[in-house]
Amino acid sequence: MQIQGQIVDIPNRKIYSGEITVEKGKITSITEAAHNVKTYILPGFVDAHIHIESSMLVPSEFAKLAVLHGTVGTISDPHEIANVLGKDGVHYMIENGKKVPLKFHFGAPSCVPATFFETAGAVIDSEQIKELMGSPDIYYLSEMMNYPGVLFDDEEVLKKIAWAKHFNKPVDGHAPGLRGAPIEKYIAAGISTDHECFTYDEAAEKLSLGMKVLIREGSAAKNFEALIDLLPDNFENMMFCSDDKHPDDLIVGHINLLCARAVAKGFDVFKILQMACVNPVKHYKMNIGLLQKNDAADFIVVEDLTNFKVLQTYIDGELVAENGKSFVKHVDFEKPNNFNTSKKQVIEFDISSSASKIRVIEALEGQLITNEIHHKPKIENGKIVSDIENDILKMVVVNRYENAPPAIAFIKNFGLKKGAIASSVAHDCHNIVVVGTSDEEICKAVNILIENNGGVCAVNGAETKSLALPVAGIMSDKDGWETGKLYQEIDAMSKQLGSNLKAPFMTLSFMALLVIPDLKLSDKGLFSGNSFSFVDLEVS
Repeated sequence: MQIQGQIVDIPNRKIYSGEITVEKGKITSITEAAHNVKTYILPGFVDAHIHIESSMLVPSEFAKLAVLHGTVGTISDPHEIANVLGKDGVHYMIENGKKVPLKFHFGAPSCVPATFFETAGAVIDSEQIKELMGSPDIYYLSEMMNYPGVLFDDEEVLKKIAWAKHFNKPVDGHAPGLRGAPIEKYIAAGISTDHECFTYDEAAEKLSLGMKVLIREGSAAKNFEALIDLLPDNFENMMFCSDDKHPDDLIVGHINLLCARAVAKGFDVFKILQMACVNPVKHYKMNIGLLQKNDAADFIVVEDLTNFKVLQTYIDGELVAENGKSFVKHVDFEKPNNFNTSKKQVIEFDISSSASKIRVIEALEGQLITNEIHHKPKIENGKIVSDIENDILKMVVVNRYENAPPAIAFIKNFGLKKGAIASSVAHDCHNIVVVGTSDEEICKAVNILIENNGGVCAVNGAETKSLALPVAGIMSDKDGWETGKLYQEIDAMSKQLGSNLKAPFMTLSFMALLVIPDLKLSDKGLFSGNSFSFVDLEVS
């Protein structure tokens, strides 16, 4: 097979008219050649950190959409399914991913559960990490969320890092806002990356200390604008990632969109493409070709180097997408799960109080971090209820693994004027999380998810829209386009109910993520990420 076009040679920073010869999935020659083909050939894009589960698709369905946008590989952390199903979940993702051409590179989840202040479906200890790290299917130790464990020399945490070092595999970081002496110790432990930077100064400090920084632009957390100006001087130590990408967003685009945005800001295209294509492959020793002779034939053809409209995607010399059509074939897959709670009654969501002030979670647009604010509660008949007028709504987390009393708190900035929204995609343990305007609506939403063995839904009286996620309670058994369409409908309904968040369900999914400061809610109670301890709802 021979392909002509304008060859984009990233290492040598040049573009020339040329021809690529491919035999048995490998590039056997790249030569200069005169022709009239104006399209550009470049290495495929790589997402340097993503939880495939957050697309609500199994890997084989994710691949169908990703190749349309020129993505040829991912650094994938199966942390979400591991919290539900343990090591079996990790192996499930690996085996399903092997059935399609996209090159998934999975890590060993380092924090299952992320903390012991919540109920998960499994535990992965250092002995299991040893076993996983020894597998050729595991490329790195996934994000070390337990940064307090690193800072305070927790024996189990350090054992996990030691096994990664033993097998000569990188350790990914997760240390939002960590600065000064603490980040120095964290890096010294052997942790090489961070995708959680949300300010320019934080990222600059981490880069100066030798850490690689990933610019994250996902469906909820959006740090591109805050960090992109670091690109010119730090492109050799930066990458692009999405972290969490909902199916409706994946239909629209992937890493190609970030390249287009960076070009629009006037940055050097070769520096941009080094971040998008080259750096992840080298850092993680990925089995992805970089448009060099004898490499695997993993490359894309784009219309231009401005918008990066992808015309063709090749993986191992196979044409897997062309002009908006994916050639990745459907594969059958099983639907393992771990949903063991019974339907709830409205009375279970009562909370009695006579407090003059309560702690409220303040959700922030485009951020995973939250604030703690204090507010006068709305009390009716001795019970705290949602205060729609002031946008202080009841939030509940329900243990999905066993019957237990729900945890109750209040949250600001979801904006609902009626109804409720709920999800069993709730990082990291994937219990049920719901925000609503009344206990009746909250209970109805929770019970829909229990009946479906997982999913997302929006309810308003008799009107309901839901997407079942029967694979571990976090992934759909439908194809990517149908899943994306259903998700778009539910997302639209949540906004009709009053939410002005750009991605209300993605934001909701992080409101139980205890390792991101500050105030969050687990199935065991209200939790401060700053003090790393439970706190009372009532302010004394």
